[in-house]
Amino acid sequence: MSATRSPTVDRVVGGQLCTGCGLCASVAGGAIAMDPASGFNRPVQTGPVSAEAERRIAGACPGAGLAAWPDAPNRHPSWGPWRRVGVGWSTDPDIRHRGSSGGAVTALAVHALKTGLVDRVIHVLADPANPTANLVTCSTRAADVIDGAGSRYAASSPLAAIDAALADGGKLAFVGKPCDVSALRRLARLDPRVDAHVPLMLAFFCAGVPNQSAARKILKAMEIAPDELVSFRYRGHGWPGDATAVARDGRVGAMSYGESWGGYLAKEVQFRCKICPDAVGGSSDISCADAWYGDAAGYPSFAERDGRSLIMSRTARGEALLAEALAAGALEIEPLEVGEIDKMQPSQALRKSLVRARTAALAITLQPRLDTRGVMAEEAAASAGLKLRLRNFLGTVRRILAGRR
Repeated sequence: MSATRSPTVDRVVGGQLCTGCGLCASVAGGAIAMDPASGFNRPVQTGPVSAEAERRIAGACPGAGLAAWPDAPNRHPSWGPWRRVGVGWSTDPDIRHRGSSGGAVTALAVHALKTGLVDRVIHVLADPANPTANLVTCSTRAADVIDGAGSRYAASSPLAAIDAALADGGKLAFVGKPCDVSALRRLARLDPRVDAHVPLMLAFFCAGVPNQSAARKILKAMEIAPDELVSFRYRGHGWPGDATAVARDGRVGAMSYGESWGGYLAKEVQFRCKICPDAVGGSSDISCADAWYGDAAGYPSFAERDGRSLIMSRTARGEALLAEALAAGALEIEPLEVGEIDKMQPSQALRKSLVRARTAALAITLQPRLDTRGVMAEEAAASAGLKLRLRNFLGTVRRILAGRR
């Protein structure tokens, strides 16, 4: 039995709910491919999707729904479940320098690899053929994982080959956006190979995926043409680190994180990210973020400093790995009260509080919407005032009706 079309893919893409994770392409047996032509990675169906493949797509697609947060001793509407919260950094100065913050995600992945918890790591790095874009890779060496350190504010589809990775067996660590991890958790309910072969899922707080056109605008401001580019770093090599482009003739363009993100990238984030009810990786084993210092007004300061990461262990498995990495001296960490995260990540708290208002706008305009149960979206909404929620509801309705989400 086969379906001419995948109704899930059609509904999610048509409703602008696609995250571009690639899971549908992986499980569809070649009937779906990911296309970056729009500036985002989007699935294109090229053949019939079997009933079993559609069952997996419908059950795991993060544009249709999210994994419920795991049980934990503590949970917070904005910050998710946790067992330990701290501010930390890699004790390896190279990892700490290359990483976008304190290098915690890289340090944890490398530690898992070195200790034999996993034999390979799926992660994202710059595409050598198109340096502002991303390439998904599977690394078996710590040095290769370190080479991929740093934020990559561009589309990626880290689940596009997950079916093949699971078929290969062994033990792998997965590093991805919160939506990617959520999709893999949901796939685990349908495919026992996930739990058998993926003992570690790491995520990072995500502010959204920008269109590739934003990177081209940054290059234009740097006066470097895309065909002249030999390397591009969105940030890192310091905290937060500059966006840095290197041209073939040796010219170097640089732009501060505040300007590159605030002036270009944040303005072209895909719609699905604006309504994300779990941008903090609540379904991961461990998630990390920038542990920004506040300025005099209480807003995060992007002044250059030694990098430090917010680290949240969420599952028993994640806490065990974190404890082992600390005992081995791979990381240093200082305890943090969960309420302090509000000062470090105010934009994340605000977005979460407005998810219900924005998704209500989808409902009233009869647009497809994702299932947000299990991630405390209702509870988070209580932290936003009625006036702010109403303004976001009406603003989203207007954008939907105008066709400019």
